[in-house]
Amino acid sequence: MITDPQEGSTGNFGTVLFDAVDNPVIQRLALNWEKRATVKRDDPDLLDLFDPELPDYPDTIVPFKDHHTYQELSSEQQGEILSWAMIALNRNTMFSEQRVVNPAFSLILQGEFPGLWGEALEISLMQSMVDEQYHTLMHHMASGITRKRRGKPFKDSDLPLPYYSRVHMQLSADAPERWQRSLLTLSFATITELCIGGYLELIAKAPGIQPMNLALARLHRHDEVCHGSINGELVKVLYPQLNKEQQRFLVQALCDALEAYAANDYGTWQTVMKLVGVKGGEEMLLDVQDAGHKALLRDYSGLYRVFEDLDVLEQIEFDWSSVKVSGEIPYQ
Repeated sequence: MITDPQEGSTGNFGTVLFDAVDNPVIQRLALNWEKRATVKRDDPDLLDLFDPELPDYPDTIVPFKDHHTYQELSSEQQGEILSWAMIALNRNTMFSEQRVVNPAFSLILQGEFPGLWGEALEISLMQSMVDEQYHTLMHHMASGITRKRRGKPFKDSDLPLPYYSRVHMQLSADAPERWQRSLLTLSFATITELCIGGYLELIAKAPGIQPMNLALARLHRHDEVCHGSINGELVKVLYPQLNKEQQRFLVQALCDALEAYAANDYGTWQTVMKLVGVKGGEEMLLDVQDAGHKALLRDYSGLYRVFEDLDVLEQIEFDWSSVKVSGEIPYQ
């Protein structure tokens, strides 16, 4: 175990320097779970909310919404593209929850980061893992309802692995040390939890789209404010306990995860164009990529504040002008 957070071997990381992570934020969230968690509430029946006359996803946030190829498509083809977009969102969410976020929480509970421990922390992480499992179920059910009501298979397996997952998997495969892989998983989980709320907010506030998906986004978004708070506290407590090499690696991992999360997944869009049979679809995507449409407009206020608190903003190689940094979605 490292005894000096600035020196020492990188074989292990984290100390008990800060004792238990039973800080006020963690304690408050653990105590309030019964009242605020979606899984503990009476949810609306998603099936009852489905309106076949409304699109499943807002075209206002697709990168090619103004391109003439998309504009000239039939309403049926446009609708099918937007259904695929929602199926992909649900699938991406399930991948993130099951392959990044819950594994990161499991690492902490298993003692991978010795400086992250404490009764309130462990309870809040277990509660969060229940939340994430429930989110996976909600998104899975929403995709199933979409398939049934639209009368089309919309098979998840027809889509490529989500870009965010591919980047995480590749970086982890290239990392020679266990501590690097652990920090990568924690970093990707942190970016997910601090940024997904902004993306869900785009769905939840979109006018004229599928009520079922509006409700789904709002329910999921409600929990993620709390999860972002937990992850932000974890990173802020862990960072000073790391030696310099580990700190540099963590910051770079957060940058890599942020870049991957902010990007439009053009690989998935290319597949959707083929599945829908859009003539000129590939050329359309090349056009919008060349025009610089690389990031969705998401609110990254919580993440920005964590970087500020760590005093590492100048080390973050990210174009903050490509996203929103406001107080609308606070880090609580």
